[in-house]
Amino acid sequence: MSDREGSTRRVRSVPAQNGRGRIRTGRAATQIHATLHDEIVRMQLKPLDMLNEKQLGQRFGVSRTPVREALLRLADEGLVEIYPQSGTFVSRIPRRALYEAILIRKALEATTVSLAIASMTDDRLRELDANQQALVEAANSGAIPHFHQIDSSFHQLIADIAGYPGIWAVIAQVKVQIDRYRFITLPQQGRLALVIAEHAAIIEGMRHRDDGAAVLAMSHHIGRLTEELADIKDLDPALFLDA
Repeated sequence: MSDREGSTRRVRSVPAQNGRGRIRTGRAATQIHATLHDEIVRMQLKPLDMLNEKQLGQRFGVSRTPVREALLRLADEGLVEIYPQSGTFVSRIPRRALYEAILIRKALEATTVSLAIASMTDDRLRELDANQQALVEAANSGAIPHFHQIDSSFHQLIADIAGYPGIWAVIAQVKVQIDRYRFITLPQQGRLALVIAEHAAIIEGMRHRDDGAAVLAMSHHIGRLTEELADIKDLDPALFLDA
């Protein structure tokens, strides 16, 4: 083998190794991001909690590079704030962004439920009924995270019935701050029963193919969150940002 041939082969091998390294780093960053995102939304990591890169690296068994990538993604989503020389902290819930997200979600979901009625079948209605039963069981067990997951799947199912699952993808991006807020309020007495009753009203409107009733029920269900914001001052003020 000539020196030139050996040199050429060595040059070719470098990008492949670097590429695999980037893939591993990217996958680790994605996993770390998903885990921290979930913990922030579920309020396991609370506003103003500090996220230390070194400690996170030890926790996930990785270098600081994928940790830093994950934190940058969370910052882009408004879930953490990065202060050079000071550290990274979980963001407080911005009231203005929360209100705006509710308005956007209300408009999208009212449209989605109307579209779903036009495509409603008995089989899809049974799926909605099964979801409602699962929601009741989750409430009875007191499993808030599971309840929230089933609640979200209800709205996702309606978007799927409508034939526009992409609408739910948009809503999922918009509702991050709403989800954080709901993990604060859902444990309050009577909240789970209220959600169950509101879902039941939406399903009944869809069952009878009553577009007006279903849209009204959905608008009330999502819009009620804006009414609750008036009582936000009664919650821990340290969790929220007046902006």
